[in-house]
Amino acid sequence: MKRIIDIVGALILLIIFSPVCLITAIAIKLDSDGPVLADVPERVGQYGKKFKMFKFRSMIVNAHFLLRHQPKFRHLFEEYKKGSYKLRNDPRVTKVGKFLRKHSIDEIPQLVNVLKGDMSLVGPRAYYPDELNDQQKKFPHTQKLVTKVLTVKPGITGLWQVTGRSEIEFDKRIAIDAKYVDNMALPSDLKIMLKTPWVMITGEGAV
Repeated sequence: MKRIIDIVGALILLIIFSPVCLITAIAIKLDSDGPVLADVPERVGQYGKKFKMFKFRSMIVNAHFLLRHQPKFRHLFEEYKKGSYKLRNDPRVTKVGKFLRKHSIDEIPQLVNVLKGDMSLVGPRAYYPDELNDQQKKFPHTQKLVTKVLTVKPGITGLWQVTGRSEIEFDKRIAIDAKYVDNMALPSDLKIMLKTPWVMITGEGAV
C-alpha cells in the first residue's frame, strides 16, 4: 500500500509542481553557470544501497568536491562536520539557491527517485556515506539506530523534517528517524505529509 501511495502521489505531485519546476530551471540558468540539476555524491539508501539523488542545483558547480578538497574551503569543511554536516551562511549557495533551499523547492526532483523505487514520499533522511561513517564515530551510541533506519527507504519528507530540520544534530535526528521506523504506518505518513507544506512555505529550520 505504501508503494502504491508513493507512485500515485509522486505522479500527482509532479503534475502539480511542473510549472514550479519550469520556473525553477529557468531561474537557475539565469542566476549562475552550470546544469539545472545538482551534481551531488551518491546517498545511502535502503539496506545500504547507494543511489543517485536528483535535486535542483542550489550551489556553485562542483560544490561538494570543492568543500572537501579546495584549501580555501578547509575551515568550512571542519565547520560543516562539526555542525552535523550542515553549514549556515554557506558561500557555495547561489542567490536563487538560498530561496530554493529555504522552501525545499530543490527537493522536488526527488519525486523521480520515488518513481524509480530509490525513495519513498515519507521516510528517514538519505545520508551521505561519509556523513554516516563520521557521525557514527562521533556518536557511537547511534550505530544500532543507523542499522534500523537503513531497513527502510529514505523519504523526501519525514518525521525529522517536520520537527526541526537542520536545527537538529545527527544523534537526535537519527533517533527521530529510528522512532519513525518503529512506528511506521500509513496514518502517521499522512500526518507527516499534511505538515510538510507548512514547513516548505515557512522555511522553518532550513539551512
